[in-house]
Amino acid sequence: MAAEYKISPLSEDNAREIITWQYEPPYDLYDLAPENLPGLLNPDYRYHQVLNDDGILVGYCCFGIDAQVPGGEYLKDEPEVIDIGVGMRPSLTGQGSGTTYVREILDYCFVTYRPEVFRASIARFNQRSLNTFQNLDFKIQGNFIRELGFIEFYQLERPAKEE
Repeated sequence: MAAEYKISPLSEDNAREIITWQYEPPYDLYDLAPENLPGLLNPDYRYHQVLNDDGILVGYCCFGIDAQVPGGEYLKDEPEVIDIGVGMRPSLTGQGSGTTYVREILDYCFVTYRPEVFRASIARFNQRSLNTFQNLDFKIQGNFIRELGFIEFYQLERPAKEE
């Protein structure tokens, strides 16, 4: 099956576009601001752009520490477990393409970093994202309250290599 997306390290131009994206409430929790730009461009946080076949920016992802949410207990870390964070252009969310989108991000992550386990932290209200990750065999392993804003998050995990 051919990939629908091209994933590569995030360019400055695309990072500048991402910080302008505005999500409808309650998803505005995921809005980024200009002060987030240095983090998006910091190679240690491993932000990547996701482009469609036409080279159009459809979203982004990150791997590792910056995908963790403050307030969560992260007992295991790389190389065994890798945290995954994903974002999609607001106009493309809720259209049923999330499972394919996240599957390709996971495939890229596995080939690039070779973790044993994928982990994602998802806000409890974000049923779309929870459904997407659960469709990809992620299981809820626990929950926690984020320190800022007192929002509940679920931690989901699945083996990186599917049986």
